Formats: sequence, structure tokens, C-alpha cells
Amino acid sequence: MSQNRRSAIKNILTGTAAVSAGGMLSSFKDVKFDVEVNKPLKGNINHSACWWIYHEYGLDKVCSTFKQMGLKGLDLVGPKEWPTLKKYGIDSPMCNGAEISLTEGFNDKKYHDKLIANYSEMIPLVGKAGYKNLICFSGSRRGMSDEEGWSNCVTGLQKLLPLAEKHGVTLVMELLNSKIDHKDYQCDRAWWGAELGKRLGSENFKLLFDIYHMQIDEGDVIRNIEQYHHYIAHYHTGGVPGRHEIDDTQELYYPAIMKAIVKTGFKGYVAQEFSPLNPDKFAALKKCVHICDV
Repeated sequence: MSQNRRSAIKNILTGTAAVSAGGMLSSFKDVKFDVEVNKPLKGNINHSACWWIYHEYGLDKVCSTFKQMGLKGLDLVGPKEWPTLKKYGIDSPMCNGAEISLTEGFNDKKYHDKLIANYSEMIPLVGKAGYKNLICFSGSRRGMSDEEGWSNCVTGLQKLLPLAEKHGVTLVMELLNSKIDHKDYQCDRAWWGAELGKRLGSENFKLLFDIYHMQIDEGDVIRNIEQYHHYIAHYHTGGVPGRHEIDDTQELYYPAIMKAIVKTGFKGYVAQEFSPLNPDKFAALKKCVHICDV
């Protein structure tokens, strides 16, 4: 350690530094996510949120409220919900309904027949409705190596990519943490998903970068977004720990993350996917949308 560094540390510890320790702690304590929730959204980010969180309100109420808030999309809905979304002019930026489950995915060949049948039926429906993204999952590792997982995913997904290309649909594999919420899930790191994307070599396969999940399993969120953004079609939010509001109660600073996303040239959607502690879920959503509106 250099003498200058020793001296600086000594000064801080003895209280002779320009900023006292008490002052430093106070400055951190005063950092708040004070946002003006009634101002118009800036338009740099397409905002969405996930249907499962607001299911209790009913689809019409959710769509009309989203429209008033300036949200453009509602994530994780299938064909039966699409007519209502269209009635309100709300997009479906991440469709679902073809998957088997989070644990039964493309990394295991025993599920390929069912998955290929499901996706072969759903892909044309997504395209016909004018939507672009359809979610998929790797499935659980079950002791298989990375190499086996990549190989099996490639085998299954390659059978669907020509159909996806024909209908203008992108198959989007979600990155999920395997530490807390989805133990043994294989596509649990950005580099793992990016390697799969590289092997497939298709613009019709991308990743859903769930910021909550990736903070838990690998951290370094902004660097990973910068490094792998070419493989990312969609983002989900969530506070860490607990997947609650993305405000000053959790460890991530979402304005910086959103600025990094915008800087990559991203034109897709960022969807809020947090479980509100605030009993007024729409008020919580509105605040978190504005936190992300950079």
C-alpha cells in the first residue's frame, strides 16, 4: 500500500478528512428514487409489464390503466388475451403459450417432439397477430454438461427457426437464476445464452435478459448488457432481494441500467416484473416505470 493511500485512510479514520464518515453515511442514506410520476414518458424506452402480477384486476382494467399510464405492452399473454389487447391498442411484446414448463425445455431431447409440435402451432399464430417474440426455456440441467445442453437446444430449436423466420417471429429464451428461484435451470448466465445464440446463428433466436435473475446469479449487470446486447431481445425488471419494487429498498440502481440499455441502441421493450409490496399495485407500477424512464 502506498504512503499516500495509508495517509488518506488514516485521515478518514481519525476524522480529519474533508468529508466525515458520518457525512458519508448521511449522503448515502439521502439517496432516494424521487420521481415525478405524472409527467409524460420520454419515449426512449418502450414500457411493458407482466400480466401475471395484475391478473386480479381483470384484463380490461389492466389494459385501460396501462394505456392511461403510457405503457405500450403487456407481457406473457397468449392468443385468448390478444383480442382484448388489440381493443385497447396494447402490444404483446413477449407472447407465451407454447412452452411445456420452465423445467421441461429444449435442453432435453425427450421433450423435443412436444415442444416442436407446440411451437409449430403457436409461431404462425404469433406472426398472424402481428407480434414478434415468443418465449421459450432451456429447462433444468439434470446433471448434463453445458456442452450437452447447448447441443440439445440447437438440435431442437434449429427445427423451428425456418418456421419462425417465415412468420417473422423470434424465439426468446429467458435467463433465470438457478440459485434461489429456479434451482438447476440451465440457461442461468448471460454467457451461456449468448453461446447458444452464437451456435444457432439466427436473428430469430434471442434472449430475455431478466435483470433480477441475472443480478442474483452473476451480477455485473451493465457490463453483461454491453457485452451481450446483440443477443438480447427483451428485458424484465425486479428488485433484489425479493423481486419487489425497484426503488431505494433494493440493491440495484435501475436508472443507470436503463441508460446502459438505451446506449446499446435497444428498440425493444423493458417489462416490469416485480411483486409489489405496495397494496396499490398500479401506483407501484407507475413509480417504477418512471424510475426506468431515462
